[in-house]
Amino acid sequence: MSDTLYREFGRHLDEQAVGFPAASSGAHIRLLKGLYTPEQARTAMALDYRFRSIADIEKRSAASGFAGQELADRLKEMAARGLIGFRTQKGVAQYAIIPLIVGIYEAQVNWLSPDFLRDFHDYTSTLSFGLSFLNGGMQQMRTIPIEESLDSRQAVAPWDDVRKIIEAATGPFVINECICRKSRSLEGESCKVTSRLETCLAIDSMAEQCVEMGIGRTIDKKEALSILGENQKEGLVLQPSNTQKVEFICSCCGCCCGMLRIQKRLPVPVNFWAANFHAVVNDDACVGCRICLEKCQVDAIELNKKTDKVEIDAGRCIGCGNCVPACTSGALTLGRNINEAVPPETSDRLYDGLKNRKKRFWGNLRFAVKNLFFQ
Repeated sequence: MSDTLYREFGRHLDEQAVGFPAASSGAHIRLLKGLYTPEQARTAMALDYRFRSIADIEKRSAASGFAGQELADRLKEMAARGLIGFRTQKGVAQYAIIPLIVGIYEAQVNWLSPDFLRDFHDYTSTLSFGLSFLNGGMQQMRTIPIEESLDSRQAVAPWDDVRKIIEAATGPFVINECICRKSRSLEGESCKVTSRLETCLAIDSMAEQCVEMGIGRTIDKKEALSILGENQKEGLVLQPSNTQKVEFICSCCGCCCGMLRIQKRLPVPVNFWAANFHAVVNDDACVGCRICLEKCQVDAIELNKKTDKVEIDAGRCIGCGNCVPACTSGALTLGRNINEAVPPETSDRLYDGLKNRKKRFWGNLRFAVKNLFFQ
């Protein structure tokens, strides 16, 4: 199988809102070959990150060799394998290229294999992918506080309130197995926070794609709230899509979640996170019990050995709130960040924003020097 087609396909993916840069090792080619047949790669090159109807795609698809019903069948087949995005708008099917993360990777939850995980990790561990992924200027996900961490007197925007997010959604709702926890399990590692796999919730249009793909389990709004409540009790971090009209809510742990594991390796991770809260410690109330250190999924709490009090690392805390109800002395609360991060209204606007702010080689180099190597 020639690499030429896949190099061209990789360049096309890299032009989208979330990049797919080439790796000098060729890891990106191996990953694409494992996911897409040559025919599927040619078809995907007729798409971009904006959702389009089949009629619009057909106008762009001359090079793919597919048209009419054959094109419609091909797109439906690719969406069912999580290789492209799918949604319906006013009853019309639409398709688009979706990022490797968040998108293609998560959609492979029913088709995980050692070969796929090897190729995925080989590629996503490259410097080129890391710089491109972190240097988008906006985040695809954000962190919202767990309900029990919020004071009833605090004014909380609806996009930061998990209950309001669910109540505002029209559905459907699909609960999926966590791709990160499942991948780690296949690699011989078990989660230290929960034994449950069904923790990641798809909402509205993303739930529609899950139904189309036959992954996950369709649930009602009541069960969605119940599962999210259990996730919060166990200490998982709530990470929805970075949009006001939320399409998914991941519930993450620091030992398995790819995003939080990246977070823990960065020198000042809050520079790359969208969040509106941070933990605050009252020194007078802190008894140095250390329970909060165990609850924090991102290593943002440290014990000052001289004072025997905990301290919050402001460069690491993402305001998930898990430490607040865990504190038996009431020393921890959530404070609001000075600059509120208001998410884009929809995923369309999010990805338009990512595309507009996307930086290339010299931008990536300046970013690396400023944020990764010299902190």
